[in-house]
Amino acid sequence: MTLTFERPTETAVAATVDSLRASYGDRTITTHAIREQHSHGEGMQDAGLPDVVVFPETNEEIASILKLCNQARIPVIAYGTGTSLEGHLKALYGGVCLDLSRMAKVLEINAEDLDCRVQAGVTREQLNADIRHTGLFFPIDPGANASIGGMTATRASGTNAVRYGTMRENILGLTVVTPDGRIIKTGTRARKSSAGYDLTRLYIGSEGTLGIVTEIQLKLYGVPERISAAVCQFDDLREAVNAVITAMQLGIPMARIELLDDVQMKACIQYSKLEGFEPKPTLFMEFHGTDAYVAEQIEQMKSITADFGGSDYRFADKQEDRTKLWKARHDAYWAGMNYIPGKQAFSTDTCVPISRLADSVMAAKVEVAKSDLVCMIVGHVGDGNFHVLITFDPNSADERSRAELAADRIAHIAIGMGGTCTGEHGIGIHKLDALKAEHGEGVDVMRTIKQALDPHNIMNPGKTIPMR
Repeated sequence: MTLTFERPTETAVAATVDSLRASYGDRTITTHAIREQHSHGEGMQDAGLPDVVVFPETNEEIASILKLCNQARIPVIAYGTGTSLEGHLKALYGGVCLDLSRMAKVLEINAEDLDCRVQAGVTREQLNADIRHTGLFFPIDPGANASIGGMTATRASGTNAVRYGTMRENILGLTVVTPDGRIIKTGTRARKSSAGYDLTRLYIGSEGTLGIVTEIQLKLYGVPERISAAVCQFDDLREAVNAVITAMQLGIPMARIELLDDVQMKACIQYSKLEGFEPKPTLFMEFHGTDAYVAEQIEQMKSITADFGGSDYRFADKQEDRTKLWKARHDAYWAGMNYIPGKQAFSTDTCVPISRLADSVMAAKVEVAKSDLVCMIVGHVGDGNFHVLITFDPNSADERSRAELAADRIAHIAIGMGGTCTGEHGIGIHKLDALKAEHGEGVDVMRTIKQALDPHNIMNPGKTIPMR
């Protein structure tokens, strides 16, 4: 089975823009600056301009827009905060970009049931600020202040996933607008259900190719009694990773455990002005629980890291100290981008079974050495997920080719170890070939689902599922 799409005619696009402008007035924008802003995310800066950007404010408005675009065969791309990394926002065939930033309300908070419902444009930082008074928090933290809708679309995870899971585990239900303009509800507020096909999980991670997610029902958690962050450094990268593997196999309930290799650590020291650290393989850790429970976890981890040559711990218990420490970790991408002026960079996103993590990381190191490019590793290693940030000269076709080859090989190494080419960034346009290598004939089943739900292929065409 094949999916196809052809760019609509200028006449069809112009008529659609006129209809949108008639309905939504100054929320329909065709200026080059706004279109360019919405043409790419934080990954590769190759732009693909939409023909128009619209700012809807209700589910009904989105339904009306999708009906119009479906009838005219005009592509539609959803836009949250623009933090995606795999080319999800590039308008390959022009079309309508739906900016959901005005749909940013926390619709309900059910503190007794530990859940809430939010519109897609709500950001994770906004959500946690709005629910702080309840003593609850939403734990999924991909680093960027992404929108909840975007995090749902890419099945995001981040630094807390080792304990709290990914978006997949923390969504109870969705409101989705289908390509033909129907508004549907998936899931309930119940913590489990056996009712019919699991449409919620189908739309999570669909990257805007099956419909537009407009509302999300989320699980919440109680703020821990104590939170303690710690940093431990190693002389050897493999030993640092082996310490993580041992901790996970022993079942130590870490809240976060992040790895930075020596190059990434050097970049972070420079960019975030980290004092007292060396450019060596480093673990950033965080422990949640009661005082006694956290103290027990710390002692267990100290014993493990000591066995693998880890340094004494540096702790951050005050919130301002933890915030500073984790901001340095979250800024690792920008630290890497600024490490060598004039370079661009993109990030791999592999995830492997925990027992193969050290082998996968070291094999990735071999591949980046072959590329002769400056690369650095950072990862949510507690669940086997890590990233290689590959830098290259954007004006050099040779360097870009070497960078893309290294990324492709790293993805195939993970797949060969029983892992995946993407743990949290999604497929977008950059991992289409790797998806085929990972899922084989399963990709054809995905095409069948796509064609059934979006027969005219207007929803973010060319992304997530290979068209041919």
